[in-house]
Formats: sequence, C-alpha cells, structure tokens
Amino acid sequence: MWRFGRTARTGVLKRRRSCGAQKEMPQKPHPAITQKKVNFSLPPGDFCHVRKTGPSLFPEWIRLYGTSWNKQEKFMSSSSCAVRMFCSGTSNTDPIEIHKHKLMLWFSHLPQEEKQFGGYFSLETMHVEPLILKKKPEEGKGLSISPYKDSVSTSHSHTVEQLFDPSHSEDHGRGLNVLLYGAVGTGKSTVVRKLVLDWCAGSKLSQFKLVVPFSCEDLCQLSKPTSLRDLVGRKYMHLRKTPFLSGDSDQAREVLFIFNGMEKMKLDFRIGSTELCSDPNEAISSEAVVVNLLRKYLLPEASILVTTRLSAVDRIPKKYVARYAQICGFNDPDRQRAYFTSRLLLQSGEKPDKEAESLIEMLYLNLQRESQLAAACFLPSYCWLTCATLHFLHFTNVRAPIRTLTGIYTSFLRLNFGGEVMATGDISSQENQTSLMLYVVRTVGKLAFDGVTSKRTSFSESDLEQWIGGKTKTDEELRQLAVFRTDVLDFFLVPCVEHNRIITESDEKRYVFAVPAMQEYLAALYVVLGENKSALEKVTKQVSDVVGQASEDISSIMGILSKLIPLRIFAIFNLLKLFPKLFDRVSNLSKGRIANTMAAEMFRSEDSFNEDVLDQVEQSLLGVQGPQLQQEADTRSFELYPIFMGGLLHYGNRRLLDQLGCDIKSTTVVQITRTLKKQLIKESRRQQPAAELMDILVLLYEFQNPRLTAEVLQSVKVINLSTVRMTPLKCFVLSSVLDCTSSSFLLDELNLSSCHITPELLRMLWPAFHNCRWLNLQFNSLDPESCILLRDLLLEPNCKIKTLQLCDNLLSDRGVTHLLNALPGNQSLQKLSLMHTGLGDSAAFELAERLRQHPALQELNVAYNNIGDSAALTLVDACREHPNIHTVHLYLNQLTDVGKQSLHVRGVPREKSGRRVKALASVTEGSDISEDWHPILSVIGKNSLSWERERVREQLLVFLKDLEWGRKQHQSFWKRLHFRRVESRVRRTLRMLEKGSTTGTNPVAK
Repeated sequence: MWRFGRTARTGVLKRRRSCGAQKEMPQKPHPAITQKKVNFSLPPGDFCHVRKTGPSLFPEWIRLYGTSWNKQEKFMSSSSCAVRMFCSGTSNTDPIEIHKHKLMLWFSHLPQEEKQFGGYFSLETMHVEPLILKKKPEEGKGLSISPYKDSVSTSHSHTVEQLFDPSHSEDHGRGLNVLLYGAVGTGKSTVVRKLVLDWCAGSKLSQFKLVVPFSCEDLCQLSKPTSLRDLVGRKYMHLRKTPFLSGDSDQAREVLFIFNGMEKMKLDFRIGSTELCSDPNEAISSEAVVVNLLRKYLLPEASILVTTRLSAVDRIPKKYVARYAQICGFNDPDRQRAYFTSRLLLQSGEKPDKEAESLIEMLYLNLQRESQLAAACFLPSYCWLTCATLHFLHFTNVRAPIRTLTGIYTSFLRLNFGGEVMATGDISSQENQTSLMLYVVRTVGKLAFDGVTSKRTSFSESDLEQWIGGKTKTDEELRQLAVFRTDVLDFFLVPCVEHNRIITESDEKRYVFAVPAMQEYLAALYVVLGENKSALEKVTKQVSDVVGQASEDISSIMGILSKLIPLRIFAIFNLLKLFPKLFDRVSNLSKGRIANTMAAEMFRSEDSFNEDVLDQVEQSLLGVQGPQLQQEADTRSFELYPIFMGGLLHYGNRRLLDQLGCDIKSTTVVQITRTLKKQLIKESRRQQPAAELMDILVLLYEFQNPRLTAEVLQSVKVINLSTVRMTPLKCFVLSSVLDCTSSSFLLDELNLSSCHITPELLRMLWPAFHNCRWLNLQFNSLDPESCILLRDLLLEPNCKIKTLQLCDNLLSDRGVTHLLNALPGNQSLQKLSLMHTGLGDSAAFELAERLRQHPALQELNVAYNNIGDSAALTLVDACREHPNIHTVHLYLNQLTDVGKQSLHVRGVPREKSGRRVKALASVTEGSDISEDWHPILSVIGKNSLSWERERVREQLLVFLKDLEWGRKQHQSFWKRLHFRRVESRVRRTLRMLEKGSTTGTNPVAK
C-alpha cells in the first residue's frame, strides 16, 4: 500500500523508500486543474514516503479495458516526487488547490522498480478497473479469492465513485462509511491512488471539495495524543486552518477521509476503551480519532473510505459501515489481456512492434485455456510480475539498466510485503515484531524447499498443515497463523488447475504455487538464510550462545581473582571459549553444504537434455504451442533453484531482502562463494551440453560477481552454445559474462551455430567476439549489413580470430564485398567459410583478386553457391599463386564436368617441388575417387535436410553418375569395391533426403 506523511521516529521494524532528492524541475500543469501559478515550497523529504506504489505494481493502472488504444499525455515528470514551483506573478494561496498539486505529485511518484522499465508507466496513461462488488463479508464465507469459485458477470462491477452515490435508504445528514476489502495483491492501494489522482484532476468525486488520505501504518506509529485538526495539519501543513474541519455547520459534508490499510491499526470501539470525542481540536490518540470518525461522533457529515485486508473486516462493527465492497482483482482473461496489452505495447515507449503483439497473443491463448497462469493473474500483482519477467526476457538491451531474474522476484516481494511485520502483543514494541517476509520463508519457504527436494510441485491440505501450521502451540501463534492463512497464504498458493480430469468429492484438493518459479525462489531463500539447519546445528548454536555469554562473565571474574590468587586451576575456564569456535566450525560446514547443494542441483544428469532455464521460464508464462511431451503431472525439473540461490547472494538483492527483514550476512556470502567457486571451476572444465552451459552463464550473470566470474571462466576454453535459441537477454548475458574476463583471456572456440542470431543480436554479441580464436556463426539469419560489423571486428588491432564460419547465412555478393575489405588490415584469419551464402561469379572474381592482400589465409570454403566454371578456375589460379592456401571447397556449385576436370588439373603443381592446392569439386577426380570424398559427403549429409533438397538431390545424382562411369574404367577388383563403397554412402544420403521429403520433416539446422 502507499504511505505518506511524516513518520514517527520509533524503533519499529518498518522499511520505507524515500521519494528521492528534491529537485527543481519545470512541470506541465494538468489541464483539469486551474491554470494559476503557485508559489509554495514542499515539506522536508521525509514528508513524502511511498510504499508499494508505482504504476507497475498493479494492473488496475491501465485504462484500456473496453476501450481503444489511447496514450494519454503525461502532465509531470516521473523522475522526482517533490517539485518546488516558482513564479514571478501573483501566487495562488487557495489551500485546496495547493493540496491538489501536492497530492498529484506525491501519488504520481514512480518507485525504482518501475523506473527500471523505462518510467513511462503511470496511472495517468493506463488503468484497468478491477472487479469491485458490493458484497458483505457474510455473503462469502471464507472470503476465498479463487477466480473459478464464483462466476460473476462484469455488469455487476462498481467503481469506488459509485459507492458514494447517495441513496434514499440512507441518512442524508451523515456521510457514508464505505469499507473496501480484498486479499493481498488485488489492487486496493492502486485503486485508492487512482481515485485520489482523478479527484485532483477534477474527473471524479466532484461532490467532495476536500479529500484527505491517510496511511494507517503511519497513524499507528504516532505515540502522542493529537487532535483531528493537528493530525491533518501534521500531514498537510497547508490544511491547518481549513474551515472544512472546524465542525461548524455542515461543511464536513464535502470532506472525504481515506484510511488505507486499516489492518495495521488496533481499533477498539468499546466505550470503556476509546473515549467519545466530538471536538476536532481535542487531543486524543490517533486510534481514537479514527474510531470517533467512524462512529460519526466526530464530524458526522464527513464521508470515509477504509481499505483493509480480509482478516480485519470484522474489526469495524457492522453498524458503523454503510456499504461493503470487495475488490476481486481480474476475474476474466479480457481484463488481464487489457493490462498485458498496454504494458507490453509500451515496453519501448515507441510504436508497438510485432514481437510485443505476438507475446500478447500467446499470453491470451494461455489465459483462455484456464491455465495455472490465469489462476495466478487473477491477482493484479502477478500480472505485474508476468509482464516484468517477459520484459526482462524479450526487451533487454545494452541501454537498459542491468536487471536479473532474482532481482525482479525480490522487488516483487518488497513491493507487496516491504516493512510488514507480524506483531505479538504491543504493536509499538520492536521486540514483539517479526518480519512478515521472514515468517513467509519459515513457513511457505519450508514447504517450497520440501517440494524441491522431493521433486513435487503440488501439495495436499495435510502438507500445508504439516509445514505451515503444524508446530503452533500458544494462543498468540494460533492468532498469527489465522491472520497469515487469511491474508497471505492464498497469495502464494492457489488451487491446482487440472485439465482432462474429472475431480470427484473423494479427491483430495491440491495446491500449487501461483507462479512455478516462486516455489524455487522461496526454496532458495529458505536455504540461503540458513533456515534448513540440522539438529546438530540448532543444538550447537543454542549451546554456543549460552556458553559463550557465560564464558565472558566467568572470564571477567576469574581475571580479577587470578590477580589475588594466581592459581593455574583458573585456566580451565578458558575451555568454555571452545564452544563458540565449535559452532563456527559447524556453521562453516553448513555454508559449504549450501554451495555443494547449488552445484549438485546445477549439474544434475537428468536435466542435461532439458531446454535452457530461460526458455523454461518463458514457456511457463506463454505455454507450449503444439503437441506436448507426456510427463507426470507432479514432477518437473527445478533448474531455477540453484540460479536463484546464486542471485540471492548479490549485494543488491541482499539489500532489498534486508528491507524485508531477511538478513544475509556478508560472512555467509564469502563462505558460500569460496566453496561454490571450486565446484563451478571443476564442472566448467567438463564438456557440458549447450543448454547446461547456458544455465551456467545465467548463474554467473545472476551472481553479479565479476571476480568470481573471471576466475570460473579462466578454465573454460570452449563455449559451445550451438542450437540454443539466442534472445536479446541471452546475448546480453553472454556478453556481460565474457566482459568480466581479463584482457589476456582467450577462448579456443565460440560456437553460436544455429542460434537464430539476427543482425540486431549480432550487435549485442559484439563484445563477446574479441577474445576467441574460432568464431562459428553458421546457420543463422545474418544479412549483408552484418558483414560490416564482422569487417570492423576483423580490423580490430588485437583481433585473435583465426577461423570464421559464416555458412548458411544470406550474405550475397554485397555482404562478401564488405567482408573482403577487412583482408588487407587483418593478420589473424586463417580459415574462412562462406558455404551457402548466396555468392555468385562476381563475388568469386573479387575474392580471387583480393586474396593476395591477406597472405595468412590457409583454407577457403565457397561450396554450395552459384559459382560457374570461369569464376571457379580464376579462383583456383589465385589460390595457386597464394603463399599459404592449400584447400578450396567448390562442390555443389554450378560446375560442368569439363569444369570439374579442369579444376583437378589446375590443382596439380606445375613442378614436382611445387605446392598443391586441393580443389574439392566432386567425389571423383577424373576416373579416380577423390581423396577428400569423405569430408564432402559428411558436410552434405549433415546439411541435406536444411538445404534446398531438389538441388542437393540433383548433385548427389551427378555424383552417382560420375562414380558409375569411373568404376567402369577400372578392372581391379579392389578399385571397383572402393567405388561401390562410396556409391553406397551417396545412396544412403539420397534415401535420407527422400525420407525427409516424404514425411514432411522441417529443415533441421545442424
């Protein structure tokens, strides 16, 4: 929820985010507000506090539901929440107008979590109304938030403004008390913020001339008695003398008080506990002020809006509530789609692109299937998490601030639970408060950890009872558990949505985490915080604390006595100091076990054939299109679990977790990192599958530890990511990780073949290319303009690339021309492969002319292009004159039989001592078999299904014809046998090609 106003300086565990430094910035006034120049200064920085705010927190802030796309104009800058306005003319001294301006600034503030996505999401530009129903608590027993329990028509939905419409059945002499209740994450605070902003703009609540918002979390921290007028003046200095709060006549009829988060206050409506007060100037406790306002004993004409969670609905007696309303979030896919549409289409701040539209369509299809995602996105908070994750996966670029998946989930929890505590007894005493997030980790996190270790994703009600409420004993613990179950538990766990199965009454109801990755995150947090202690660790810690304290006291006494009675017997008390050391030793072993667990989970053999972890995250959100593999419903891999463990050790995430009351010590991080480094170095030396290697890179990226990354990669010589579907995020991860290495670091091979690399992705990968000898970019989607970037790469002074493979990229003659411009200035390139790149005769002639400018080249591959006899002969002649080229690949070109024979003759040296150039044009050389027939057929066999099949088939038939003719020219049995062996290999390739054509097999990139 939001919070603003001065805060009481108490020691209570409450974390707040300040709005930042105040800056003088010109502002564009809102058109609905009177266009007068104002001269005033804002209160100190601690006056403006925002918590769980920002347009990205909840999807109600998008106004696209049922309307067309409309991007409204922003009236203010979102980079600062405090602005001081100056003018040279007359000033506006109307306190109401000043109040509106200040509320507009405060409530439009964007939190840091939202600014990282560009800062253009705000309540003024987008809003989707959640479902709000007039519903008394007794009408929905249990107050379930399940989206599939009740099917409610959207026509019954109300707005908050409609809740204050007068009716004949209510007393017009008194204001209305409206109670808006809902579960965590349904958007109560966002609806209130939007309501306040609309009132400031003059578009809603026009019957109220003054709206006074309060945060109950701030009010409960006030320790001194204060009057209503002083309370308002304390929060809003410009309203100290407003006549609306004087109590005279009926001016309060035009006042609306808003109390957000009433569950934070302990309101007592008993006369004996809370005195009656009707004087706005009488000093009483803040709780008494709220109670008397709700009683209509204090300013009875004023209207009041109270928001609260489900567990606190009964704290206000029904006789003091005129209307109840339940906020139900997004109960249908259309509301969810409205949010996703506006959110993702605005991801770049520019014209919507096709990628964003495609994402929205896949999301909508997944929501329509009543998938588990639809159950989660019933809560607007999870809509924000879904969009934040997709933004991270698809729209990461070098200009955006560095974000990690762990950071997104940590920010998500901070936005929903930051600073919240579980109070026992006196709420004002810090000793009686426990962080709510720490309570979540010890209960829900324990359940998540048990599920990860036993490979389970769904849980029965008995599991919930065992891990969440099984050990509660005292009445206070039972009260805490009841509140936790009502308000928080449903936020993390939702009923399992099972398809193609008829559920009978005898079936046990099962629950899953709203988002699958949340289970792995909470399990990782549970482990990193050290909550999964063994019995030895728990006993050792308790003994260490007791004995350690006792040893300090006894040592002090013995130190005094030993001066009077210097007996050696007192030295025995030094043994007491061994117990804390024993605990440190056991603790160190525990930290090492955490690192070993991370490594074991990271390199599980059964996960080696899975897709990389980023693709798995995307599939969990967008679903899997087409037929799916059959697998057990309750089992899956947990490859995010170790990655989250590494990400939680990053300083930025530890700082956010500290605000949540979950402290990860720096010593713990050092101990875990030391052991983890050894494990990662050991595993990185082994040859890992491409997807597993990508997961290691993601782990190092999430860790955000350049020194650890450099030390781990120092032992890596080959990075083979072949067939991994590269995205902007994966390219950014690879470049960022390799950027941590030293200038002397050098890869033997960087294999990015069949990775769907486009020219845009090639630019993102640019930093990763500087430290490798062999760069494999074949079977991608590069164009002629990509060669300009590759040319600049080869012209780098410290270029180390010796082999460059560009096969199966449509470079054409124009692209090769760009690439050849690098030959004079490059000294490292030895092998260049341009097979199947669309080259013609003109490119071959130019290549022949440029070869002498690069004497280091040794091998050239221009096979499977459109090169004819004349250009091929010219190219071979140029290679013969070159000092180092020994092989030229020319097979599968437009060559005649005469041309092939001429190439064979040209390759033979003119003198006995001369250098021979291999011109690989066919499997035969005249009437003999070419000694290089095997590599030619191997290349064709690997790529036959991805090339133009008819052309490959024609070339293979030509090979068969040449082999049959050559076999007839020999009488030797062994020669004929050798010919038949090669023929069988060619026929096998033909059968494989025809089988793929018959079955309709899609081209497979190799």
